[in-house]
Amino acid sequence: MASIRYYNRVFPCDEGQSVLDVLLENGQDVPHSCKMGVCTTCIMQLVEGDLPEQAQAGLRDSMVARGRFLPCVCQPTADIQITSIAEQDLFSPAVVHTIDYIEADICRIFLETVTPLYYRAGQFMNLRREDGLVRSYSLASVPRSDTRLEFHIKRLARGEMSNWLLDSLKPGDHLGVQGPTGNCFYQPDNPDQNMLLVGNGTGLAPLLGIARDALSSGHKASIKLYHGSQKKTGLYLGDTLRGLEAEHENFQYIPCVSREGETEGYRQGRADDVAFSDHKSLKDWGVFLCGYPPMVYSAKDRALKIGARIEDIYADPYELKDLRKTPRSDENERKGTN
Repeated sequence: MASIRYYNRVFPCDEGQSVLDVLLENGQDVPHSCKMGVCTTCIMQLVEGDLPEQAQAGLRDSMVARGRFLPCVCQPTADIQITSIAEQDLFSPAVVHTIDYIEADICRIFLETVTPLYYRAGQFMNLRREDGLVRSYSLASVPRSDTRLEFHIKRLARGEMSNWLLDSLKPGDHLGVQGPTGNCFYQPDNPDQNMLLVGNGTGLAPLLGIARDALSSGHKASIKLYHGSQKKTGLYLGDTLRGLEAEHENFQYIPCVSREGETEGYRQGRADDVAFSDHKSLKDWGVFLCGYPPMVYSAKDRALKIGARIEDIYADPYELKDLRKTPRSDENERKGTN
């Protein structure tokens, strides 16, 4: 059994227990969200001891070098001493510039940061409101083309953050931003590789950024984007995507609806089902999957079975914080977040 020294207290940690679970069980107030090593909300500082490799997986090299780690996936095998990180060291200030309400339950938020942030289109960032509530949202913006950070927010019935963002946030308000994080982004070193992008709900946000980044980088091969929703009202930014289609011969936008009758201009069925019915082989393709976790994980397996290489599949499932164990419809999608 290992022990965890946290400030002036020591807590026993059983084999297989995470540091975060031990701290929460002992009444410690530790910010957290997805509890899966995805959102990085709970990141902490090692003071003394050795960490298992998994505890720092996915963190930037600079953070690893400073002893930062993810307590939610850290299962120590020896005694360690840890501490929290001051919020000002994790979050940068940002100002809400514009809020674009697309539908009753979807909006686009544009943020201006006080200091420039380096990111890649398709990654995600943590947003923090003044009371400390933190959730993760994917970037739809492209760093070379956009001066502001763009996020797509979908209202969840029990989503504390999403409801606040849609109902109460105003231009001029301040948010904290942390990141970027995530490996689901375009890499310009293979412009001749066909790209398949599949997402549902606000999974469109990172896919839109990835597609725009690829096109602005001069990607030569085919880029096909399948966006799905239960109803047509969930297929937002259709005009923008059709505009990209008109401007670029190698880009194709395929909107899909799964719970409405046949409608001109829309494919019938789930986005992943439609995409795989159109493609019997994905050998040498780049595959980008974003949205509701069961769709993402299933599509990843299906892509592997028809020839895609694991290193060419980039997945961004939107894990939910409080509702992970509750069955959800396709309309309830968000990453580590609500």
